[in-house]
This record gives sequence, structure tokens and C-alpha cells, in this order.
Amino acid sequence: MTDHTEILRHLMNQAGISSFQLLSDRTGISRRAIDTLRKGNAPTLRYSDLAKLAEVLQIEVNEVIAKFINESNNSEGSISAIAALREEYQRLQQQFEHQKQELRSQFERETIHQLESLLLQLPSAAYAAQQNPNMLAKNILPLLRPLDALIQKWGITMISSVGAEVAYDPQRHQLMEGNNELEEGSVAIVRYVGYMQGEKLLYRARVSIPT
Repeated sequence: MTDHTEILRHLMNQAGISSFQLLSDRTGISRRAIDTLRKGNAPTLRYSDLAKLAEVLQIEVNEVIAKFINESNNSEGSISAIAALREEYQRLQQQFEHQKQELRSQFERETIHQLESLLLQLPSAAYAAQQNPNMLAKNILPLLRPLDALIQKWGITMISSVGAEVAYDPQRHQLMEGNNELEEGSVAIVRYVGYMQGEKLLYRARVSIPT
């Protein structure tokens, strides 16, 4: 069985770790597990231990596997262990990507919630400013362009535009309070825009009956 002590010492020196005890302290891995690694029995270790070692030694997990698991050892147990480690690595990579995407989606949802008032009120304020050049609000409209870029980056699109005449669709439009009931397909005026994110409805556009 191959002794991997010198390989481990070399990696420790590169990472500025002077002793096996210090390596144990930094990784949270027992000295017994580290001795197991040194003796060439890495396939018997848990993947989580190998991942901790890789992090502290500042190398990739794949490199740990390559350096400490001797694939030339054709014993059935060693080959099975190597295969199991690789499968677990791939599974955890996929799990990590899924979690990263979920965290991103959660962040977007929370941000959209925080911006809800601005998203719903801003287009109407912009429309009013454009209709009245004397309004001071017109001067601040260019400052809001980064917000437009942000929602475009997230794939968020507006439902219609303020002042537009649209065919009333209760799935996409919400009739404002004080208006009589409106039949689907009837003409309505958009007062506040709505938003979609891909195929998902975030907010319906608020409309009123033409006067």
C-alpha cells in the first residue's frame, strides 16, 4: 500500500500548515482520519472529509482524489470506493447548483417585494411628468434607468403602458375601485402597469373604464 505522507506534507507546506495536528485543527478532521489518508486508505474516508481537506489545502476536491486515491490499485473495494466518491461529488455539485439557483430566485422575489410600490407607481408618475414638462419630477427620470436595466436583466416585462387602451383581460388586468364591472374584451385604459417575469404573473395592470 502506497504511503502518501510526503504528498500530504508538500500540500501542507504550500498552504502554510506546519503540522498534522494543525491540519486536524483547521479542517475539523480527526488525526485518525488524517493518518488514514497518509497510509493510502483515502477511499475509506467520507467525501465530506476530503472536501474539508481540499478547502484548507486550497485545492480542488478532484485533485485530492487524484493524489490520494491510487487508481492503479485494482482491488474491487478500491475501485468501488473511487466510483462512490465520484458519484457523491457529482451529486453534491448538482445539489449546489440547485441551491444556488434557488437562493438567486429567493433574492429576486424578496427584492421584487421590496420594490413593489416603486414598480407599480413609477410608470404612472413618469407618464404624468411627461405630460407636464413643468413638473420637477421630469428631471429625475434619467436616474431611474438603472432600475429599468435591473428588471430587464431579471426577465421582467411590463404589461402594457400607462394611458394605453387595451382589451380588458381579467387575467392580466385589475379593474380599479370605483369603476363599474367591465366585460372581458371591452376597452379599458391602463392607469398602472403590471409585470410579468417570463410566463409568471407578478402584478396585474390596473385599469379603468374610459370616460
